[in-house]
Amino acid sequence: MTSTFVEHDLRLYGPAAGVTATPTLAQARHYCQQLASSHYENFAVASWLLPSVLRPHFHAIYAYCRWSDDLADEVRSDAESLALLDWWESELQACYTGSATHPVFVALRDTIAQYSIPIEPFANLLTAFRQDQNRKRYETFNELLGYCENSANPVGRLVLYLGRCHTPETVALSDSICTGLQLANFWQDVARDYAIGRVYLPQAECRAKGYTEEMFARQEYNAAFRELLGEQVDRAEAMLRAGEPLVGLVPRELRIDIALFIRGGLAILDSIRQIDYNVWQQRPTVGRWQKFKLLLSAWWQSRR
Repeated sequence: MTSTFVEHDLRLYGPAAGVTATPTLAQARHYCQQLASSHYENFAVASWLLPSVLRPHFHAIYAYCRWSDDLADEVRSDAESLALLDWWESELQACYTGSATHPVFVALRDTIAQYSIPIEPFANLLTAFRQDQNRKRYETFNELLGYCENSANPVGRLVLYLGRCHTPETVALSDSICTGLQLANFWQDVARDYAIGRVYLPQAECRAKGYTEEMFARQEYNAAFRELLGEQVDRAEAMLRAGEPLVGLVPRELRIDIALFIRGGLAILDSIRQIDYNVWQQRPTVGRWQKFKLLLSAWWQSRR
C-alpha cells in the first residue's frame, strides 16, 4: 500500500479490523472532521466558510468520498481495490438499513436522515471508482462525459441536498460545474495519470491530431499535443462558465463555496494556458496568493 491514511485506517476500521464497538455520533463526526481538515487543504478552507450547522455534514460526505477514492487508488492492485470497494459498498448498504458501525457511516447516517439523501449519489461514485480499475482509456469525449457522470456529478448533487435545493435546474447546472472541474483536474494531471497507466484524453481525438501512443510514452510536447490539450481546456472552461448561474440559485450560505470552486477550476485552466499546455514538463498549480484572490472574488460574487 502507498497511502499512510489507507494503511492506518484500514487497520483500525477495515474489513479485517474486527471492530466491536460502534462509535457515538460525536466520535464519528470528530473522525470525519479530522480526516477532512488534515487530508485536503482546499476542502478544509471551503468547509470553514460554511455555517457551523452544515460543517459536520460536509465533513461526513467528504470522508465518504476520501475513503472511496483512496480504496480505489492507494492500494497494491486493481483486484484488491475492487474487493475493498465491494466491502465499502456493503458498509453503505448497512448505513441505509440502520446497522452502520464504521465511523464514516455513523456520521453519514445522521446526514442522510436529516437531508433525505437517497443512496444513488453515493453508489454512483463507487461505480466510477470500480471503472477506474477496469478501464484506462476513453475512445470519445462522450464516453469521458459518461465517466464524469458517476465520478464527479454525484458530489455536486450531494451538496444540493445539503442546501435543500435539489431541483432539475440546479442539478443540470451543478453537473456542468462538476464535470468542468473533473476535466480541469484531468488536464492538470495528464503526466501523473499516465504514470499510473491512465489516459483521459479521448483516444479518437488523439489520433485525429496525430498524437500517438509512442508520443505519450516519450511524454512528447509538440504542436499536436498543444492543440489537443488546448481544445480540452476550452471545453472544460465552457462547462464551468455554463454552471455559474447556480451561484444565484442556492442558499446564501452555499454561494461562496460554489463560486470558489468554479473560480478555482478556471484558475487551473488558466495555469495550463500560462505554461502553453506543456503539462509534461511541469504540473500547473494555483499559488497561495492567487487562491486568496480567488476567495475574495468568490466572496464578492456571493454578496451580489
